[in-house]
Amino acid sequence: MNAKAPSQEADRLEALRQYRILDTPAEQSYDDITAIAAFICDVPIALICLVDAKRQWFKSKIGLDISETERDISFCTHAILDSRIMIIHDAQRDERFVNNPLVTRVKGIRFYAGVPLVTPDGHSIGTLCVVDYQPRELTEKQIEMLNALSRQVVMQLEQKRISTQLAEALDKIELMEGLTPICSYCKGIRDDEGYWSTVEKFIQHYSDVTFSHGVCDRCMQQHFPDVAQILLSEDKEDSRITNDESEDETLG
Repeated sequence: MNAKAPSQEADRLEALRQYRILDTPAEQSYDDITAIAAFICDVPIALICLVDAKRQWFKSKIGLDISETERDISFCTHAILDSRIMIIHDAQRDERFVNNPLVTRVKGIRFYAGVPLVTPDGHSIGTLCVVDYQPRELTEKQIEMLNALSRQVVMQLEQKRISTQLAEALDKIELMEGLTPICSYCKGIRDDEGYWSTVEKFIQHYSDVTFSHGVCDRCMQQHFPDVAQILLSEDKEDSRITNDESEDETLG
């Protein structure tokens, strides 16, 4: 039985594209995760699977030689329809997969468990999954560990995406005689067309990086002295209490 397409499928595919991970070489950081997943669940196959428009592609694989399969016969296509783990204890007893060629062939799939890889924006772009050729169960602890490992996969993807964006932003910044003109007073930046803008706007012009804002202690004291007096005194008090507790533990 073919799985229906996820809601907002176009947005999901775009989220997958932004990671620029499809068809990249194997990487130890991902292979370590699949190796741990296979060991924890005591299964012969573990995969980091990314569901593209018409295929599922394996960024990392343990116990499998192929690098991709058609999406139409993919177990993971069903798994990405939910944010929770999908467990098939015996595929020969599940109407969705009983006629699936991955199940009916000699040494076919019987057990499958896939945790969706959910991006910070809520898109399920693939799964971390474990597979066996015989029916089986997972313990609550094994499920908990698979969920934790899936979050590590997403973290790896996010770190690479952000570092790539920052590197590209730096490459796009055109230096003027080796220097980027910065205002001595307001710290604004002048672009290559002679216009002045804030640091945030300048960097956002060359990348998809977004910013959150806060106020440092020095600026807090300068611009909000009344608030600074309260907040900084609380920080000092918290620090004093922490130090006292540490000393008590040491003496004890």
